[in-house]
Amino acid sequence: MSDGGPERGAVERLVREAFGERLDARLVGEGGEHSTWWVGDRYVLRLALDADTSRRQRVELALRDAVRPRVGAGTPGAPGVGVAESVAAGEWAPGLAYTVDVRLPGTSAELRDVSSAGERDLARLLSGLRSAPVEEAAALGLPREPPRSLASVREDAARAAGLLRGGGEPVAAEPPRADGEAAGGPVVLHRDLKGEHLLVDGLGRVSGVLDWTDAAVGDPAEDVAGLAISVGAPAAARIAVAAGHAAEVAARGVLLARYDTLVRLADRLHGTDDSPVPLLRAQLRRAWRD
Repeated sequence: MSDGGPERGAVERLVREAFGERLDARLVGEGGEHSTWWVGDRYVLRLALDADTSRRQRVELALRDAVRPRVGAGTPGAPGVGVAESVAAGEWAPGLAYTVDVRLPGTSAELRDVSSAGERDLARLLSGLRSAPVEEAAALGLPREPPRSLASVREDAARAAGLLRGGGEPVAAEPPRADGEAAGGPVVLHRDLKGEHLLVDGLGRVSGVLDWTDAAVGDPAEDVAGLAISVGAPAAARIAVAAGHAAEVAARGVLLARYDTLVRLADRLHGTDDSPVPLLRAQLRRAWRD
């Protein structure tokens, strides 16, 4: 084992058992939750490294099957958003889950811009999630997340902004104020729509959405906030309204993104976050676009 992850020999045995043949396995990355490997040219193997991630990975399999027809069954000219399918799943060690998924095409949205057609793809994604029955999703094991208090999040952002300005970061003098709380009822959320989880093709279309292990039932503004840090606040607001959400949901999502990006960058620069600083600065710039 390496830092709690599997050795190459164990991965190769797992691949032989899954496919009945030897396929090349190449380590992609190993972090706090997963050890991830490319398998041949078509598959990705994800091995959960703890019990909680294993539980969420099992829920993810069922959720992906439930949402795929809602977001991925497109029509000519509107092909929908890809959601990975699993070809094998089980345990690679007692209590620790794995999945082998078909790789989705495309490049990270951190490296390739989303076009206007791609915005329509993302609107289809949010619309499909909005239409999913929340009780059925909860029955699959998705947690229910209560809406966050804008006032509380803004207080954290104001403190973060002060720290950032003191360190010479060019941030807003004061985070914008907001009144009111969540608009509309709870919906199924991906809840981690950052750029690395969005795949974009050469035409700027969104070809796939990765990593559904943080999915929940909750405030629709949370997914709008995720898009704001990935494709920019104006685009995120357009996408939310095109998906059928109220303008208040779009506005709340943009505010959450602006507050969150201040807090995350301050946490990183003051030693309590390990995310890359250039990425956090890029997310902040996108969230604060007018």
